[in-house]
Amino acid sequence: MYLFTGLKLVLCLFEINSVLALNVSENGLKQSTGWTQVMTGSGVSPQEMSEKCRLQGSPRLPVFTLDGDYIVGGIFSIHNYMDTVKHNYTSMPEPLRCTGRLDPRELRFSRSMIFAIEEINKSTQLLPGIRLGYQIHDSCASGPMGVKIAFQLTNGLDPLFYTSDNCTQSGIVMAIVGESGSTPSISMSRVIGPFNIPQVSHFATCACLSNKQQYPSFFRTIPSDQFQAEALAKLVKQFGWTWIGAVCSDSDYGNNGMASFLDAAHKEGICVEYTESFYRTHPQSRIKRVADVIRRSTAMVVVAFAASGDMRILMEELSWEPSPPRQWIGSEAWVTDPDMLKFTFCAGAIGFGIPRSVIPGLRDFLLDLSPTEVAASPLLTEFWEDAFNCRLEKIPLGPAPGTTGTPLDPESASTQSAPKLTANQPAFGSASTPPPSTSMPATWPLAPSPAPGNSQIPPLGTAPVWPHHQHLH
Repeated sequence: MYLFTGLKLVLCLFEINSVLALNVSENGLKQSTGWTQVMTGSGVSPQEMSEKCRLQGSPRLPVFTLDGDYIVGGIFSIHNYMDTVKHNYTSMPEPLRCTGRLDPRELRFSRSMIFAIEEINKSTQLLPGIRLGYQIHDSCASGPMGVKIAFQLTNGLDPLFYTSDNCTQSGIVMAIVGESGSTPSISMSRVIGPFNIPQVSHFATCACLSNKQQYPSFFRTIPSDQFQAEALAKLVKQFGWTWIGAVCSDSDYGNNGMASFLDAAHKEGICVEYTESFYRTHPQSRIKRVADVIRRSTAMVVVAFAASGDMRILMEELSWEPSPPRQWIGSEAWVTDPDMLKFTFCAGAIGFGIPRSVIPGLRDFLLDLSPTEVAASPLLTEFWEDAFNCRLEKIPLGPAPGTTGTPLDPESASTQSAPKLTANQPAFGSASTPPPSTSMPATWPLAPSPAPGNSQIPPLGTAPVWPHHQHLH
């Protein structure tokens, strides 16, 4: 049976199946409904039974981690796919695994969060004597994976849980940065919202997330899509395009954004020939059908309100049989993605992007990756090998600080002619245009602070998270 104790979702496996227990605790207050026994023999004490309680499933290790007095969680869609889980109900399902090509932009977001925390730790004025840590995870752009990680960030990695212990501490993390997508952000907010754990997203733009009744602890450093949808309609009207086609991601982001755009377009007197939705995991026949609609249509302008991972799949399908030239109008999620530049038939696409700013030190931090550092992280190794079309020699060593998994031998990875990252590579935009830095503002407000009239920061595990909310609106 399932137990909610503190912030832990646990599955208890008892040696004596006739004994059931239920403990409920929230915000450090423990309530017990008592112990129910079906008499089949001698009684068993709660202490003996509590030792058999374990967290369900195997923990998922973070891709980047750093110990600290306070821990900030981070969840990013570094990969866009997840292995299909086969449920045969005769054995435990395999652990969830991310697949597909690594998204360089999402990796940049995660490293920007690391940079922000390092800058906070270096400051002698912000948190003197306090060290922030982080646990950064890859959600595979999946709602179920986001929920699993959200539970893990509140529960911790300890597989054992003793129900007889009093719940005296807050969750493992004091706040969470992420997710990049709207659908995973919605799923996560449903989990951590009841516990008042702040969630600050740098890239989730669905207008639905502005509903504070539904998502009271959700905040973001990027505008709602309601503004972008209205602006896109005015942009189309400005160019005199009154006959258009429309496609969108079949997700909370795409469906809500397209609904807002269609409403705004109707008010502007714009006619829409077709509206199609799709998603990256849909059958290829579904993707092909959407591509055929675009090819056969008479509308020469296509508005696409879609995530970059979804647009990449559609563009790949269109590249097999290019349609007549189309003017593409894109939402920010894909129209600013440097990886889309490889599709030449959508050259000239226009849309709106996030204002960019120069943050001292961030550019150098993102580009300053040596083979020695890369070899210590499987994720950075994957990125490096893809960026330079090479393969680092893998010789296992002990774990390196700030990473998890099996690292590589730094000596074998370092060479005299080792390549260096440049700002002109697609992973980091162009040299003249700094990357969006929304994940840094999402991190800075989460640093713990003393209560009004008190110069002392609460000790680890006792700091309430809800006082931050009034400063995050």
